[in-house]
Amino acid sequence: MFQATRRRLALWYTTVTAVLLLLFASGVYLYVRSTLIERIDDTLNHVVEVVERSLVIESGTTDLGISHINIEATFRDNTDTVEDDHIDLEWFSPTGKLLWSTFSQPLNIPIRLNRMGETVTVSPPSSSSPLLLRQVTDRVEIGRQVLGYLRVSHPWFEVTKPSRQLMFDLALFTGLMVLSVAASGWFLSGKAMEPVHESYQRLKQFTADASHELRSPITLIQTNVQVALADLGSREEDLHYRQQLKVVERLTQRLGKLVNDLLFLARQDSHISKENFSPCPIDALLMEVVEEQKLLADEKDITLSLKLIDPPASETRLELLDNWFTLIGNWDQLVRLFTNLISNALQYTLAGGRVNVELARIEVINRVSGLRYSTALQIQVSDTGIGIPAEAIPRLFDRFYRVDPARTHTVGNTVTKSANGSGLGLAIAQAIVENHEGQIQVESRQGLGTNLTVTLPITLEC
Repeated sequence: MFQATRRRLALWYTTVTAVLLLLFASGVYLYVRSTLIERIDDTLNHVVEVVERSLVIESGTTDLGISHINIEATFRDNTDTVEDDHIDLEWFSPTGKLLWSTFSQPLNIPIRLNRMGETVTVSPPSSSSPLLLRQVTDRVEIGRQVLGYLRVSHPWFEVTKPSRQLMFDLALFTGLMVLSVAASGWFLSGKAMEPVHESYQRLKQFTADASHELRSPITLIQTNVQVALADLGSREEDLHYRQQLKVVERLTQRLGKLVNDLLFLARQDSHISKENFSPCPIDALLMEVVEEQKLLADEKDITLSLKLIDPPASETRLELLDNWFTLIGNWDQLVRLFTNLISNALQYTLAGGRVNVELARIEVINRVSGLRYSTALQIQVSDTGIGIPAEAIPRLFDRFYRVDPARTHTVGNTVTKSANGSGLGLAIAQAIVENHEGQIQVESRQGLGTNLTVTLPITLEC
């Protein structure tokens, strides 16, 4: 229980920290990437301004007086500079025709005015991999005359290369931090659970000690009450005392049962050893329990039956057939388990109803459910009783939990009152099943009955 809680705490620490680190790393990545893009766009715009200032404009010689750019004089001095900065220039005529370029081959990208920068994909004929460029395009005018278009390009790898390196560094940093937090969370959750674990251990020890110490005085009270009852005569005054002593006897018996139940649960919580486990023929055990419960069933006019599912006809191994329903367990605990389940079924079944007990040997295939064995015995205890509300089933095995605190149930026009109990019967049943590394499941519908399924491994895991 504490290990599961510790794992959950460590997992929560790790998950929360991982989410925060992921958000932080994403923010850093997006900020750095946007900064790199802004820096490239600023560089491209600066180049556009420098080139525009260095344009050699010649006045028109025709009657129309149209000016034009002296391409050779303008771009002659810019070629070496832009190559050093990995920047390429393109000059287009007013009609969009490429007149000059630093690219070895034309890009065949239409002119789109964009001073804010855009990313384009180019597929050069001589290269199989596409080329990404960041481009800024500006229209050059003098007065109302368009002299041409200037497009400046910058390789996109200037952004992707540092971005990828940053992503790798952030991923590595985040992974190392998550592992560090997981280890720290496991350590801190263990430290946080230590006081709780110590308190729980003291509580278990107190329950066990108190239960053990109470057994002797309760037994002594019962003995004295029985002696007093034997000494009373038949006078009217003695009959009155006898009635009072009978009440005391019933109460002490109930208290003694409660103390024994608490002591059993305390020992189970302390993980008692399995040294008393031995081969137990469950078919013989169920026959004894059913025979003992027959008296109560007959008194309530309830049909109690036991059904054993025979081995398949294909099984011919005599040794296995002789031990078909035998498992390794504690005989006394298993008797208590099935006595509790069958007596509960009889208790909440009305007169004329049925309680069926079925025993079968099964092969467990689904290991995802947590079962650690492949062959098991399955015992089903089903009744036609009053049933259990759906909302009560998840808490059915809680200690001292009662489905109906008033201990009364109504079915049709019939009201039945359950026997007094402490609410520990099913908690003890679950503890015994878990001590045998098995599972117990409940299916119930109000007014139709309840089916409890106990699955116990043939052989316990070491």
